[in-house]
Amino acid sequence: MPDRAPQPVDRQLPTDEARDLISLARDIAQREIAPRAAEEEDAGHFPREIFTLLSRSGLLGLPYDSEYGGGDQPYEVYLQVLEELAAARLTVGLGVSVHSLSCHALANYGTKQQQVEHLPAMLGGGLLGAYCLSEPSSGSDAASLRTKAVRDGDEWVIDGTKAWITHGGIADFYTVMARTGEDGPHGISAFLVPGDAADLSGAAPEKKMGMKGSPTAQVHFDGVRVPDERRIGEEGQGFAIALSALDSGRLGIAACAIGLAQAALDEALAYATGRQQFGRPISDFQGLRFMLADMATQIEAGRALYLAAARLRDAGRPFAKQAAMAKLHCTDTAMKATIDAVQVLGGYGYTADFPVERFMREAKVLQIVEGTNQIQRMVIARHLAGPEAHRVG
Repeated sequence: MPDRAPQPVDRQLPTDEARDLISLARDIAQREIAPRAAEEEDAGHFPREIFTLLSRSGLLGLPYDSEYGGGDQPYEVYLQVLEELAAARLTVGLGVSVHSLSCHALANYGTKQQQVEHLPAMLGGGLLGAYCLSEPSSGSDAASLRTKAVRDGDEWVIDGTKAWITHGGIADFYTVMARTGEDGPHGISAFLVPGDAADLSGAAPEKKMGMKGSPTAQVHFDGVRVPDERRIGEEGQGFAIALSALDSGRLGIAACAIGLAQAALDEALAYATGRQQFGRPISDFQGLRFMLADMATQIEAGRALYLAAARLRDAGRPFAKQAAMAKLHCTDTAMKATIDAVQVLGGYGYTADFPVERFMREAKVLQIVEGTNQIQRMVIARHLAGPEAHRVG
């Protein structure tokens, strides 16, 4: 079967610097990430050395201020770099997205002193972050979280358990949402907690159907003490901070989903043009050609959707509705594209000799993380029709 190398995505980029960043990301993806992806995912190996390389290369803090070690890049560029990384290995792309999410609170709501003290190491100093909002009993209903932070003089004492935390147990810092006041969304505050804090521990990683190289674990806070200067924003502002971060984070998930879908299409196309049946390539058969055409169309539509939302964000305009739309469409596209890629490869697609079965297992989680796709539909509907009417009795 002849090799068919995937063609680079034809991107419209705003600057020469952006083009250089895409080239750098592609080079790292092709040389350092993709060749080891299948073996390391099968072994459950987290490629921390890749994140160190990305940090040294200036790719871990792209959308943040260069004054603190960031890349001063618009989200339009950052997300396309993320897509390139995710196409090589979702564990890496998603990990970069989560790291960026975990820096959002301090970068956007921290004091100048906090930013000067912590952001340079977070953005370009080789550190890796985690974002702690979900809990065992509060996933979609994040405002009902139970982890508590109680003030004790100039410190806060945090007790509780966070769940489904990407990089849980291995992160160098955690952005943590904890209850400091009344029930509901107005009693939550945000904290920056060091990964080596006393009485903080990570549970054994979850055993997942995909993304085995990306550790997902509960994180336990058993009287963890943090000074008040590590509280981010005002008391009671934490839930608003969390939602603000998630709007941007959903765009990261959308870009990762399109990267994964593109990788699936590339594999399916290479196989279809090389596999011979009935004396000709199976890509000659109309039924299969239509599958490939539909995959390519939905991927292009998803890319355009997440970029349109990113450009709104870069212009300082509201983008929450478009972020929810992008997350919904792009992750559904990734699921459909990976399923179709397995179908194109037939029996071979169901074996671990080809990566599309792994892509299919990985795609599913993208419909769940950072707000399930059912939640995205609720968000979109609220923007269209207003809040739901609540019945009494």
